[in-house]
Amino acid sequence: MAKVALLNQKAENVGEIELNDAVFAIEPNNQAIFDMVLLQRASLRQGTHKVKGRSEVRGGGKKPWRQKGTGRARQGSTRAPQWVGGGTVFGPTPRSYKFKLNRKVRRLALRSALSQKLIDNEFTALNDLAFDSIKTKNMKEVMTAFNTPRKALVVVDELNDNVALSARNLSNVKLIDAKHVNVYDILDSTNLFMTEAAIKAVEEVLA
Repeated sequence: MAKVALLNQKAENVGEIELNDAVFAIEPNNQAIFDMVLLQRASLRQGTHKVKGRSEVRGGGKKPWRQKGTGRARQGSTRAPQWVGGGTVFGPTPRSYKFKLNRKVRRLALRSALSQKLIDNEFTALNDLAFDSIKTKNMKEVMTAFNTPRKALVVVDELNDNVALSARNLSNVKLIDAKHVNVYDILDSTNLFMTEAAIKAVEEVLA
């Protein structure tokens, strides 16, 4: 099993932790990652777009001119698509963009994303994350201690108010619990922090 340093929230080494190779040391499957990100992005789309077809636009009840004898092209309605103010042909209508992936593929994608973070040295194991009070300064000091350059994803076993509310106002920090860890958030971060309890919870599900 791979071993990584276990750090406290002041970035001090307090020991080591063994990571399950079946979760954190596989060869990343890029296709599974791509499919999972596509699924998550598609699920975020509202799909509320709507245009009116020729049967929905107002007017057009009367035939513009008689069928024959005018020398012009025959027309049945002023709301046909070729007319100004006419209906739209094959325009977007409300729909769901969601699709499904097999559970094996979803889990492979998550294991691949976690393994890629370890390969890229963007993974940090914390022994715990806890604050005595609710202050944005508390979480900011943790990020400063680890010299987090851009965007951090912090995964804890269970959310508590002191930590969650301390991280809420930091635009470069996202805090989630182990049950909601996902491929898109992992890839969207430049640093992945996981508490020891969160690591065990994720390994229990994915191993």
